[in-house]
Amino acid sequence: MKFDWNEYLNKTLNVTMLENYGMKYDTKSETPLYEIVFKSGKLVGAYEEGLLLEATRESHQVKIFIPHYSIKCVEIFNV
Repeated sequence: MKFDWNEYLNKTLNVTMLENYGMKYDTKSETPLYEIVFKSGKLVGAYEEGLLLEATRESHQVKIFIPHYSIKCVEIFNV
């Protein structure tokens, strides 16, 4: 099944990433901790390779490209 992301252009997305980029080491238990990594923003582009989001970070407009293979789950707001 192909998902048509173009239906959700200009909607706010909260993307849960598949990778555990947020790994930290817990000194108390001496084990690694994996943080769930999210990317959020307005969907401004949907491409064969992935999604392009736009967001404001520290008073700067940023564009975030997320390859499809990196997406675990997506929440779509203002549908």
